[in-house]
Amino acid sequence: MRPTFTVFTATYNRARTLHRVWESLCAQTFRSFEWIVVDDNSADNTAELVESWRAQADFPVRFYRQRKPGKHMASNLAAELAGGELFLPLDSDDGCVPSALERFIFHWRAIPEGERAGFSAVTALAADQHGRPAGGKFPKDILDSDSLEMKYRWRVKGEKWGFQRTDVMRRFPFPDQPHRALPEGIVWSGIARHYKTRYINEVLRIYWIEPRSGAMTGGGFASACAAGYGYWHQNVLNTELDWFRFAPLDFLAAAAHYARFSFHGGLNLSWQWRGLRPAARALWLAAFPLGFLAFLSDKMRDK
Repeated sequence: MRPTFTVFTATYNRARTLHRVWESLCAQTFRSFEWIVVDDNSADNTAELVESWRAQADFPVRFYRQRKPGKHMASNLAAELAGGELFLPLDSDDGCVPSALERFIFHWRAIPEGERAGFSAVTALAADQHGRPAGGKFPKDILDSDSLEMKYRWRVKGEKWGFQRTDVMRRFPFPDQPHRALPEGIVWSGIARHYKTRYINEVLRIYWIEPRSGAMTGGGFASACAAGYGYWHQNVLNTELDWFRFAPLDFLAAAAHYARFSFHGGLNLSWQWRGLRPAARALWLAAFPLGFLAFLSDKMRDK
């Protein structure tokens, strides 16, 4: 029978943390799900580990190696292969509470059947391994909205977690871009223009805070992620400006970051100008000096 959920995990050299996902799935009180693991050519024993779990699991476990790098491409592959009605990403270093799937399906089915076609998702709260909440709560315990309104009007920040309908993920795939780091907001903003999300003030995801290397910050990070992050900020400026009145400083920052990451990618001012729609160019003109200063600061930290 078709599972209700496809739980998707993208992984790269995470054999030491992947057990959190496995143990969380084994503990779920709602059992109609499968687990798809997409590996980005790990050099550790991820494949052997997943195979050992598959042999003992009482739910389907499928393992794939991807040809194109990046979590966004892994998501596209998993969505195409998914057998579940609902598509739930769970990171390779995360876990979730035992009732997570049960609560998700409860809230999904609580949406009136006649209205459900206009919804794509249910999104919940997250907390770290110490129980500390990640960012703010939603304005109401149950709120029907979308990711753009949540971001700009309600100003909800921090880690959250939820599923999307699998058919919607297939309709709105991540761009086939050769960037290892491509922010997920590119897809969520597109979905938000067509579907609602039910937001719930329940902590269902557990994410682990671990020390990060210096390579993930400063100029090293900016240079490595320039293409993907520049593309993301360009998308914000070109498609989300109708929310400008709620968060003008956010859009000014996006314009500065668009310039910053474009400079890291070797893209000159003429290219940056042509990459924006006319409505966004005035913001870019005001912000590109800040972006250039941020670029120089990144380069200084990278030395």
